[in-house]
Amino acid sequence: MATSRALRPSLATGLLQPCSRPALSSSISTPLFLQHQQHIQQQPRQIPSPSNPFSTSTSLSRRHVYPGARKTRDNNPHRGESSMRRTGTRWRLSVSDEPLPQPVPRAEMPKQETDPDHGLWDFFYDRDIVARPVSEVGQHGRSWTVEELRSKSWDDLHALWWVCCKERNRIATMAWEREKGNYGFGSAEDAARDQEVEKTMKSIRHVLTERYYVWEDAVELAKKDPEINLSGGEGQIYTPQEFLVEEDEHISQEDFDKMKAGEIPESVQRAEVDPSTLPAAGAPKEAPRV
Repeated sequence: MATSRALRPSLATGLLQPCSRPALSSSISTPLFLQHQQHIQQQPRQIPSPSNPFSTSTSLSRRHVYPGARKTRDNNPHRGESSMRRTGTRWRLSVSDEPLPQPVPRAEMPKQETDPDHGLWDFFYDRDIVARPVSEVGQHGRSWTVEELRSKSWDDLHALWWVCCKERNRIATMAWEREKGNYGFGSAEDAARDQEVEKTMKSIRHVLTERYYVWEDAVELAKKDPEINLSGGEGQIYTPQEFLVEEDEHISQEDFDKMKAGEIPESVQRAEVDPSTLPAAGAPKEAPRV
């Protein structure tokens, strides 16, 4: 009975080839290990070429990436590059043949026109000198005190504040120029001048804080005053309930409305006026000196 391993006669004739066994010589054959050694000695030695690449590691062929594949790269983007053998880079570089621009000499450059009244000129004390001499920087006065600033108006305090800001900007610009030029002097004088200006600004803030607290107290008192209306709307904020009228004097409602509108009623005009309330006609006499 034929099995799966049995071959048909037609296939067996094509696949099976007759093998010829070499005839053994009459002499004794050489051992196998000696034959292998003689074969290695008969092969010519390969002398390494001087044009071998710098890297001695074998180049890794790109294999198909499949899930779970082992990472075989060494993460060296400069593998195979050598400055001694002039191998160059592994990628192409774009080189342009356009000529490089030549710098223009300073004498041939056109002069830029600037605005003589530009606001940035205020950052410098002098347009010709960047940093003032130390003798001039050290000459400055003292700072304003709180007692002196309490008598100033809002506009004066506002103007003085921005004068101090302008002065501090000038001091900072001058100190930066000295540091850039490595002059080695003037830092102590700049710090002393800036300290006095900063004291003045602190005094201004102190005075404004005091006025703000007083204003808050005044608002709280006005809320409790029935003659002051802080709810807004039309009309005056301060509406006094009584004008300068004596308590025993009787005024009609009509006269009261006229007085509230700013008119003087006839009854008040005909009323007798206390002569003690009238000012003196002539100049007051000078009191005798003792």
